Amino acid sequence: MSTATVEDLTEVTAPDRFWNRQRRLGAALVLIGLLATVVFGALATGESARFTLSENAEGAALDIQGQLGAVLFGLVAVGAGVAMLIGVAPRWQTTLLSIGIVGFVVSFLCWQVAGKFLPLVDTVNGTLQLGLPLILGAMAGVLGERSGVVNVAIEAQLLMGAFGAALVGTMAGSVWLGLISAAMGGVLIAAMLAVFAIRFLVDQVVVGMVLNLFALGVTGFLYERLMQPQAQTYNQPPQMPQWRIPGLAEVPVLGPVLFDTNLLVWLALIVVVLIHVALSRTRWGLRTRAVGEHPTAADTVGIRVRGLRYLNVLLGGVVAGIGGAYFTLVATGSFNKNMTSGAGFIALAALIFGRWTPFGAFGAALFFGFAQKLATYLSAVGSPVPSQFLNMLPYVATIIAVAGLVGRVRAPAADGQPYTSG
Repeated sequence: MSTATVEDLTEVTAPDRFWNRQRRLGAALVLIGLLATVVFGALATGESARFTLSENAEGAALDIQGQLGAVLFGLVAVGAGVAMLIGVAPRWQTTLLSIGIVGFVVSFLCWQVAGKFLPLVDTVNGTLQLGLPLILGAMAGVLGERSGVVNVAIEAQLLMGAFGAALVGTMAGSVWLGLISAAMGGVLIAAMLAVFAIRFLVDQVVVGMVLNLFALGVTGFLYERLMQPQAQTYNQPPQMPQWRIPGLAEVPVLGPVLFDTNLLVWLALIVVVLIHVALSRTRWGLRTRAVGEHPTAADTVGIRVRGLRYLNVLLGGVVAGIGGAYFTLVATGSFNKNMTSGAGFIALAALIFGRWTPFGAFGAALFFGFAQKLATYLSAVGSPVPSQFLNMLPYVATIIAVAGLVGRVRAPAADGQPYTSG
């Protein structure tokens, strides 16, 4: 009777699977690349697809024949997929995946824009503006979940922020008091989440969903009884002013987007950088990561686990509340029932898609913002794609991103786990 060596057992119990995540993603890229090459290439006309560097059809532009562009960029996606099927170093996987997705999207745009024009300034600006509440909501999630508290109540924080900004901004006639009130609205929901989840050890997902329903009910009731019948008094907040930096605002594409805009754009970018630096370079960041990964060990070295969790959840409430102010002080100029329309859940998806990192969540939020902007643009230019599909495009992108592209990611080890001492 033969005996098996340790090496033999290792080969049997832990085989090198051919269809690992990299090859599965590569196969998916090849399929969507072929779809783009064949379908978009066949549907696209021979007219020029014009991507202008301004807000209109005038000025400098990138021109490419629609059918040629659809085929070429489809082949780019195929090439990225083939490279992943062959096998590349792990550090190149994200780059190839990004190239493949961009190739597919540009191929689709070459089909849609043929005979028309796509203003890049308006597209980039719209992407950033629509991504603002998602960016700030995702940053609130980063603050909570890196310290071990699941924040499903981002939607409630955004909604209360929007309501507070509209109500106080109108009554005080001040956009800045409205912004402060938005932050307080987010903190109110965050405080309730912290007390129930940290002090009373209620299931964090359950309490988050309850708070979402609570915010929806309270704001809806006050809107119908107070804001709607007396809109002049309670629901006409001032709009946040545009700030322009001469010289920098003339830089092509990015100039008008970053240097001729409102305060929330700069605030969101600053918050992303600050959270990234703080998490990686400061004592607070080290303690936050320790509490999120191993609270017992953190407690033994003198870190107040529950105190730090309270602090981070409340800070997240401030950030998400300010994100809610976008809806009333920038986007619409008034409050409406359920006006966030699930933005908090998309922000939560951006957090997961971004692997619980500030810059990753920022990029994911911009991806979802681009999906919303693209849906708006295609509706405006009379795309043959059905309007129902265009309206659900941001949500489809969310599902695909989280379910299909994230792969095996690990949340902080203590995320969602209550801690009873310290």
